[in-house]
Amino acid sequence: MALPRLMVAPNGARLTQADHPALPITLPEIIATARDCHAAGADGLHLHLRDADGGHLLDAGAYREAVQELTAQVPDIAVQITTEAVGKYDPPHQRRVAMNAGASMVSASVRELCRDKKDVTQAFYRDCADQDIAIQHILYDRDDAELLARTLPQDLLTAPDLQLLFVLGRYAADQNSDPQDLDPFLDWMKTQKLTPDWAVCAFGQGETESLVYTARCGGKCRVGFENARVHSDGRVAKDNADRVRAVRDAIRHLPPRA
Repeated sequence: MALPRLMVAPNGARLTQADHPALPITLPEIIATARDCHAAGADGLHLHLRDADGGHLLDAGAYREAVQELTAQVPDIAVQITTEAVGKYDPPHQRRVAMNAGASMVSASVRELCRDKKDVTQAFYRDCADQDIAIQHILYDRDDAELLARTLPQDLLTAPDLQLLFVLGRYAADQNSDPQDLDPFLDWMKTQKLTPDWAVCAFGQGETESLVYTARCGGKCRVGFENARVHSDGRVAKDNADRVRAVRDAIRHLPPRA
């Protein structure tokens, strides 16, 4: 399954409605957001679930139910689940959720999974490939990219359906992205001679500009309140669909990068 061209990440693992009143927490709120964002131009949704207290939840059964409900109610939006640890979960739990949630698309941080031994992580990647579970590998910097290259079996690394997510600005001093944050990843792909299915998410007010640069470079985009709740001019977005529309309009007629 190819990555969606414009995926929305509407809530993340840590934010609450104190950060923005339109941030979806409950499954009904997520479904309503998915419907609005699809109407605004999103063709994918990056799914985080919360427990009864609003905390980050990785639970295979809860994911299975949520994916089924989203698929039934918003059938034209692809659903990707997260395995983000947030300091609560260890790699064995993350692997079990990825394998048993019934999701065909899963995002996973290579630096989190590689807390386990290399052969264990390699076996997990192989098992996912064998079961047609598309792992989008989350890379925060070039060191993560090099770690993935050392860990992923070579045939999976060089496969054209390798899925990557480059995260821009997460560890910047002001947690704000800059388009040039993408360049080390572009250089790495060129050096490795990789032609993967790749996308970018970008933090802060630089999100739109960074995603425009991404689209010009041939990548796909992930937008939403998990990473930014403001437009490029600093205005606070009304909701996730507002951010989707802004990025959709910004990348709609872009010429390719020279």
